[in-house]
Amino acid sequence: MIQQVKEGYVKTETHNGVTTIEFFHPKANALPVKILEELAKEIHFAGTHDDSKVIILKSEGNGTFCSGAPFDELLAIKTESEGAKFFSGFANVINAMRKCPKFIIGRIQGKCVGGAVGLVAAVDYAIALDKADIRLSELAIGIGPFVIGPVVERKIGTAAFSALAIDATNLRNSDWAKRKGLFAELHEDIQTMDESIGRLAATLSHSNPKAMSEMKKMFWKGTDHWDELLKERAAISGKLVLSEFSKKAIERLNLRASQSN
Repeated sequence: MIQQVKEGYVKTETHNGVTTIEFFHPKANALPVKILEELAKEIHFAGTHDDSKVIILKSEGNGTFCSGAPFDELLAIKTESEGAKFFSGFANVINAMRKCPKFIIGRIQGKCVGGAVGLVAAVDYAIALDKADIRLSELAIGIGPFVIGPVVERKIGTAAFSALAIDATNLRNSDWAKRKGLFAELHEDIQTMDESIGRLAATLSHSNPKAMSEMKKMFWKGTDHWDELLKERAAISGKLVLSEFSKKAIERLNLRASQSN
C-alpha cells in the first residue's frame, strides 16, 4: 500500500509477518506534516494487525536516511497553534512507535539530522551503515530538540544528549552513535546491513508475539506520560520557531540549501 503525499510517499508492505514501512521525500527524505501523519498511521495500523509480527522502518534509497523538518514548512508557520501542530507530528510518530506492541527495526543507511535522530532513537533496534553520521541541529535554527529530547535522552543518556543538543552544528560519526547506544549494529556496506536486517526480522517474525509485546512494555517503562509531555514540548518549539532569530536562521539555511542543489 502506498500513501502518496505531495512530493513524497509512505509505502507499506507485509510479507511473511514482516511489515516494511518506507518513507520518501525529494529533499533528502525530509519529514513534512503529511509524511509524519502517514507514518504515525501506518505504524499504528501495523501494530494492531496480526499479519504484522515485526516492523522495519526505512527511508528510500541508500543516501541520507532523513534530514528532519523541511525548511519551507518551518517558514510557513505563522501562529503558535500552527507551530504546535507541526511539531506534534514528530510527537505522534514517536508515541506511535512507543506504544506499538511490535518490535521496530530501523534501517539507517545514511545521515540523520534533527528530528531524524528522534526517529532512530524510537526504533527498538537500529541497524546502520558506517556513514550514518548524526546531528541535532535544532539550536542552530533557534529552537531546540524539545519534542525528540525525551526519546533521545532515554536511548543515549543525559550527557550524550546534552552534547548533541548543545553542539548543534557538528556531525557526530556513526561510531560515536554506536558507542552511545543509538545504533545496535554498524556495517561497512549496504549488502551486509540489509542481510542483518533480514536475518533479525525473519527471526522475530517466528518469535512469540506475546513475549515480544511484554518485552516492549518493559523496555518503554516509565514513558506513559509522554502523550502529554511531547504535546507540551511541541508547543515550546511551535512558539520558538516564530521568533525573529529562528526565521532569519531558517531563511539563511534554506537559501544555502537551494544554492547547493
